[in-house]
Amino acid sequence: MSRIGRLPIPVPAGVDITFDGRIVTVKGPRGTLTRELPPRIEVEREGDNLVVSRPTEQKLDKSLHGLTRTLVNNMVVGVTTGYRKGLEIVGVGYRAQKIGDKLQLALGYSHPIEIEPPDGISFEVENPLRVAVVGIDKELVGQVAAKVRATRKPEPYKGKGVRYAGEQVRRKAGKAGKIGGKK
Repeated sequence: MSRIGRLPIPVPAGVDITFDGRIVTVKGPRGTLTRELPPRIEVEREGDNLVVSRPTEQKLDKSLHGLTRTLVNNMVVGVTTGYRKGLEIVGVGYRAQKIGDKLQLALGYSHPIEIEPPDGISFEVENPLRVAVVGIDKELVGQVAAKVRATRKPEPYKGKGVRYAGEQVRRKAGKAGKIGGKK
């Protein structure tokens, strides 16, 4: 049995879960999420918990068992507490600001970069060097944070660029310079 897949998913008060065939819908105080489940995996409600089960011990069923449990759990957590991914901006003159819903980044290019948030995602600019991507869908929050980071990835020599909060950037030594030389 999958160690992750066999864990029950606790359903807090105020969260409504409905099943329509293979479609599971989770409604909570922060919003609604919908996802289609894999065809062979079953999700059932037992009291205040959800239990995920698989029909056989085949490799595909085993892998989908833990995945399905994690995806449904992420939906429940998302509609109750939500997800937040922090980003840090490192570099002289690099900064971020929020204009309406859009995030505007000045990252050393000849023009500012504007990023429009998709539905269900918002940006928080704590200060010009710290940005947070906030939403209820964990997958979408991570995807948008990766898109923001990709605008200027941290470079290995000075460490300048956009990085995840707490990310360690491996630094390289620069040129060593000439020692001696031809005469």
